[in-house]
Amino acid sequence: MEIGRGRKSRQTYGFDDVALVPGTVTLDPEDVDLSCDLAGLRLQLPLLASAMDAVVDVRSAAVISALGGIGVLHLEGLQCRYEDPEPVLGRIASARPEEVVAVLQEAYREPLKDELVARRVAELKETGAKVAVSPTPIFAHRAAEIIGPGKVDVFVVEATVITARHISSRYQSPDLRRLADMVEAPVLAGNCNSYEAALDLMRAGADGVLVGVGPGAACTTRRVLGIGVPQVTAAADCAAAREDYRRESGKRVPIILNGGMRVGGDIAKAIAAGADAVMIGSPLAMAEEAPGRGYNWGMSTGHAGLPRGTRIHVGIAGPMEEILLGPAKRDDGTMNLFGALRLSMATCGARTIPEMQQVEIVVAPALPFEGKAQQYAQGVGGTR
Repeated sequence: MEIGRGRKSRQTYGFDDVALVPGTVTLDPEDVDLSCDLAGLRLQLPLLASAMDAVVDVRSAAVISALGGIGVLHLEGLQCRYEDPEPVLGRIASARPEEVVAVLQEAYREPLKDELVARRVAELKETGAKVAVSPTPIFAHRAAEIIGPGKVDVFVVEATVITARHISSRYQSPDLRRLADMVEAPVLAGNCNSYEAALDLMRAGADGVLVGVGPGAACTTRRVLGIGVPQVTAAADCAAAREDYRRESGKRVPIILNGGMRVGGDIAKAIAAGADAVMIGSPLAMAEEAPGRGYNWGMSTGHAGLPRGTRIHVGIAGPMEEILLGPAKRDDGTMNLFGALRLSMATCGARTIPEMQQVEIVVAPALPFEGKAQQYAQGVGGTR
């Protein structure tokens, strides 16, 4: 379609624009297999918890691992800047709205400490949890040197946007294959949201690709920078790159849809659109075990020059287990997220994640509103 004379565009779709079509065969939900292969690492839930300071610390990562997912520790966050980050987390949570940007900027001014990077990884490993950590591209090689081989299960190089052909006069772009050799673990890279960028990252050695630019509840990138692609279209485009790369190389590189999923139905649509797993933050920040004390903020919220995120109040809904696996104590879809995925897959006749990626998707922007006038009027159910 044209958006102006000689300027063409295309229609893209987010979670509220589409719906899944029930299958002609349905399954017992107990017969559904939610496990996924994350670059050779088997997870019982297709879940990565976002590398956000309000979501993942050593304690919450251990809980998430025990429940079947994996929590990604932010190596440039508060856990690796402060010996005891609890007082800092308290100051952020208690800051008044008009002062929170300054409080965050001050908190993240504290220098990173190599010894804390090594210590947090060791502490997490001592819990028996699967260990995933995330540096930004500029810190990736240094982080890999500090950690050393065999200490992590997954190494996630993450920034607002990553390309395999980044140009900089200040630093060398990370060599993904060399990083994998240094830590002796698969390296995931992101974020991106186009076919071409995902395919380039796979060819550059990424063992998994994070997909999603700015969709998270605590992220303001889409407004501040004006960039991004709605998540359903982004997932489908990058999944197409995955399939083409598999035909080209014989290697299947998983796609992890990152951000923008609030309820179980969003996760189901993410998988149906082509994702092999999801990375979520704000829904998990609602857990009692989360370090954010009922708040969440993004990785770039404390940026000294141009914050791309905000602190949001998410509240505390209950234990992490109830948020992930139930039982749900709320009627808005924000609890028992993976019970909802299991039931959605069963209803669509999909026994496994790969089968769920083949279900029919329809464009249905009226679906969230159709027949729900009373819920909206009363502010109940999924209208909250």
